Amino acid sequence: MTDAALGITRSILGQPWHWRRMSADTGAENLAPDDLVTQLLLARGVPRDDLDRQRTPTLRGFMPDPSLFRDMDAAAARLADAVEKGEAVTIFGDYDVDGATSAALLVRLLRALGLPAGAYIPDRLMEGYGPSGAALVKIGEAGSKLVVTVDCGAQAFDAIAEANAAGVEVIVVDHHQCATTLPAALALVNPNRLDEDADAAIHGNLAAVGVAFLLGAALLRTLRARGFFANRDEPALIDLLDLVALGTVADVARLTGFNRALVTQGLKVMARRGNIGLAALMDAARLTKPPGASDMGFALGPRINAGGRVGKSDLGVRLLTTSDPQEAAEIAQELNRLNEERRAIEAAVLEQAIDASAACGNAPVAIVAGQGWHPGVIGIVAGRLKERLHRPAIVIALDEDGVGKGSGRSIGGVDLGAAILAAKESGLLVAGGGHAMAAGLTVAADKVDALGAFLNDRLAADVERASGDKPLLIDAVLAPRGINPLWCDAIESAGPYGAGWPAPRVATGPVRIVESGIVGTDHVRLIVSGDDGARFKAVAFRSAETELGQTLLNARGRKLWLAGRAKRDDWGSRPAAELHLEDAAWAD
Repeated sequence: MTDAALGITRSILGQPWHWRRMSADTGAENLAPDDLVTQLLLARGVPRDDLDRQRTPTLRGFMPDPSLFRDMDAAAARLADAVEKGEAVTIFGDYDVDGATSAALLVRLLRALGLPAGAYIPDRLMEGYGPSGAALVKIGEAGSKLVVTVDCGAQAFDAIAEANAAGVEVIVVDHHQCATTLPAALALVNPNRLDEDADAAIHGNLAAVGVAFLLGAALLRTLRARGFFANRDEPALIDLLDLVALGTVADVARLTGFNRALVTQGLKVMARRGNIGLAALMDAARLTKPPGASDMGFALGPRINAGGRVGKSDLGVRLLTTSDPQEAAEIAQELNRLNEERRAIEAAVLEQAIDASAACGNAPVAIVAGQGWHPGVIGIVAGRLKERLHRPAIVIALDEDGVGKGSGRSIGGVDLGAAILAAKESGLLVAGGGHAMAAGLTVAADKVDALGAFLNDRLAADVERASGDKPLLIDAVLAPRGINPLWCDAIESAGPYGAGWPAPRVATGPVRIVESGIVGTDHVRLIVSGDDGARFKAVAFRSAETELGQTLLNARGRKLWLAGRAKRDDWGSRPAAELHLEDAAWAD
């Protein structure tokens, strides 16, 4: 067990602070004391003999052989046949960022190979998640006898059977959890197949766009072996890594292993602004500097998502595949507008969901349902509710016909996707699926209570283990003067940071609050001063009504230790740094 950081055994949020300390077998005693990046890597579980590879994550160092995955070679061979014969191919994607980037990647690659591939994105409200038989048959009647589903299809048993009967072949490229049986697709590429070999299954944390990237590599290799590029240039698959990075981060995939390499290299490609649509979206989001992982998660991703949530579902794919700068600018501005609309709808649904969650009491899983809630925002609201309650949350939008569309978000250590699959197999759901941290479902209104009882019973022990006395892990303690741009710059080389690869968390203090107030919707903003005379800004996001926020707003005159992530702030006349607060503790 790690030692208490700064002697804090109970913070304002009631949790102990522990050092994210290196274990004895890491060889830490051989480190130079100023080797900050090495210490950060070791503290994130990197073995000492793997430090060089992890310090600079490259595709060469992390990319698996695509042929490791079941059905990959069959999928690549069938697509290669289509390329050589000039067959019509349609990419059927989900309406979120992972689906949009997966579809855009394959469309752009196939077009670069001379095949005018198209994309089909279902309408969230009218068609729902995943392929339907009617949609696949319609695509076939329009001329595409080969359909590749991306970020969906692992549970599309009936739809694929109907497509097969109509003479439409289907390749599934997915990452959601699979059942013990699989749809009768021509090929089903998914590292989360239950029959996947261990070497492939370790890549189960890939987003669908990562799986699509591997299929692209397998396709090029197959065509290369057939001599397809003897008299023509081979497309540079690496140029599509900006799409892979965006989809991976936006889908909150763990940024470890191969994912970390994909995002690291993808950010470099994105900085070149070669994708006209992405460049237009960066302009619409007012990103003037090369984007980082946080920009993809909080600025670009939500705008791509806005089309599928409250607008036209295909806007994201159209933006990411267009070669027309004027069209790109128009779509980017429309997505920007829809994102603002989405925020307003989300705020209204969140307020109602918070009120409804009071009836859940201390149930392991918070399940709330509301008539007329917009299905396009329930996933975001579920995430907000999870953050607020510190337990899995499911938000269900009920329509006038008594059918509920639900979306859930989980906490580390609680596999919500598997539980939703089990509920479906038990007859409680019309449809459902997902992965460990997120899931979607369709449920009859009269079965919502039974679903809640099922999930609470199944997940109670997991939630208790995941929630029990969990410490806040601290990487370093800084004097208040240490919260500065130099620190922020120094730690960037150990990134990119995100899910599974947390940005360094620092503790600093003791400090006194000089100014405090609420900014934005419900963010608490502080100006604090340390004993060393240094002042800096700190922000506790979405906390004005929480215990932490209320304590900070009323803590003038008392000394505090603060814990959070130091972030560079370039908005002023000169670079500064601010602390994004996660917790605080009394220092007197």
